[in-house]
Amino acid sequence: MSAKLEHAVLSLLEENARIELDQIATMLDEDKEIIIQIVDELEKKGVIVKYGTLINWQKASTKKVAALIDVKVTPQRGHGFDAIAKRIYLFPEVRSVYLMSGSYDLSVALEVDSMEAVGKFVTEKLAPIDSVVSTMTHFVMKKYKEDGVILDEPEKDERLVITP
Repeated sequence: MSAKLEHAVLSLLEENARIELDQIATMLDEDKEIIIQIVDELEKKGVIVKYGTLINWQKASTKKVAALIDVKVTPQRGHGFDAIAKRIYLFPEVRSVYLMSGSYDLSVALEVDSMEAVGKFVTEKLAPIDSVVSTMTHFVMKKYKEDGVILDEPEKDERLVITP
C-alpha cells in the first residue's frame, strides 16, 4: 500500500468522518476493497484513533465552559513528564493534555458544564498532585475556529437593498 494513498484516505476522513468508504474509493479512483483494507489497517495500527463530531457549543441549547490550564510540574525520576500527564489525562473532564515548551510544562484542555467545575477540578484534582508546582487557568471566552472549521461565520444579511 502506498503512503500517498494512505495519506489521501486519512485526509478525506479527517475532513469528514461520516464519508462512506465507497465514496472515498470513487474520489480516489481506487477499488472499494483496497480502501476498506487501508482503513482497517490504519485502525489496527492506531493511526485512526477515533471518528468524531465537532459541536459548536456556543450555538447549542446546552452550554459548555472551555478552559486551558497551564501546569508547571516537577518531572518524576525515571518517568519525566509522562507519569504526571497520565494521571491528569485519566480525569474524565480532561479533553487534551500536551507537553509544552516555554514557561509551563503541560497544557490541559477542559470542557465542563460551569466555571465552578473548572475551579473544582483545579483545586480538588489537579493542584493536589505532588509534582504540580503551579497552575494558570485561562477561560475560553469564544471559539472562532476549531479543528480547521470556522465557527463564527457572520450571518448573511437577507434584506433587500433599496436605494433612493
